[in-house]
Amino acid sequence: MSKSKRLLDLMMTVNRKRKFTVKELAVEFGVSTRTILRDLQELGELGVPLYSEVGPHGGYQVLNERILPPIAFTEEEAVAIFFASHSLRHYNYLPFKEESLSALHKFYHYMSGDVRDRIDQMKDRIDFVIPSRQAEFPYLAILLEAATGQKVLRIVYETRGERMERAIQPIGIYASSGLWYCPAYCFLRGGIRVFRCDRIHAAVYDTSDLAPLDLRDVHLGNKDAFSHMQQGNRAERQKDSEAGADGKRGRASAQNPQQVRLYVELTHEGVQACEGELWSASLLHIREGGTGYLEGEIPHKDLGFFTRFVIGLCTEAAVQEPPELVAGVKGLLAEMLAKYS
Repeated sequence: MSKSKRLLDLMMTVNRKRKFTVKELAVEFGVSTRTILRDLQELGELGVPLYSEVGPHGGYQVLNERILPPIAFTEEEAVAIFFASHSLRHYNYLPFKEESLSALHKFYHYMSGDVRDRIDQMKDRIDFVIPSRQAEFPYLAILLEAATGQKVLRIVYETRGERMERAIQPIGIYASSGLWYCPAYCFLRGGIRVFRCDRIHAAVYDTSDLAPLDLRDVHLGNKDAFSHMQQGNRAERQKDSEAGADGKRGRASAQNPQQVRLYVELTHEGVQACEGELWSASLLHIREGGTGYLEGEIPHKDLGFFTRFVIGLCTEAAVQEPPELVAGVKGLLAEMLAKYS
């Protein structure tokens, strides 16, 4: 085995083992301990974060920031990866801002001159624009760590001008139109809620006896289905409970009073506007000709949001249900008209 091949294999081995002795590696690679010591010294000079401990239980250990082995990319792959990272530059807040900038610098620095020239020529000809925001998002990292680690957080959250403490278990974070959002299980509300991250004024790990839920299979892609399943289960439990006390009242409460049915007709332009909204995936239905409609169950508390959204669509939307939304649209339009009368 050539030395370069052995060093590459050794780098991958120490990353996998995390803790090891020189003798173990010498046996595994079929070389002397002296050779392994020289190889480990070279890996350290290359940037592999090794730490040695002396004594009967000593050995070598790889620190938390492990270094990845070299990976070969084609020119097209290298350009694609560069611009994938470059596209994040408009975000002032990322859960890995400094790391992404460092990786992008390394990636660019070690490219061949002709590939760098090609990237330089493309920089001003491709962009990924997001709205400019003044909001701050200092807790993205801990929200993401809590989501991947199944941890409960205590946050101070501002809503309607008031701040209150909540216990949440994040599912993930996502960016939309220059803002960051965190879907999380809210222990106060007993269900999935979406929190705007700029309205989070403090976030620490929970130190009480509050047990985290098993949300390992819940993620950004299926959170809505999980939330609907929870609502269905609660409705069934409520129905069974009320049926035991009063059969007639149980039948009357089959529908969740906190939910209302939404139905909004959309023109072709209305459909296109709704397609740009993340929440519309479960409600938007598109016909073959390009028109469509919004239909489904929505929380009663969200009627104010839908009132403003529908008004923003102007003549591209027509609300049919629920009656409360129709009344809300008429009322808000009357208030707007009064300002210009």
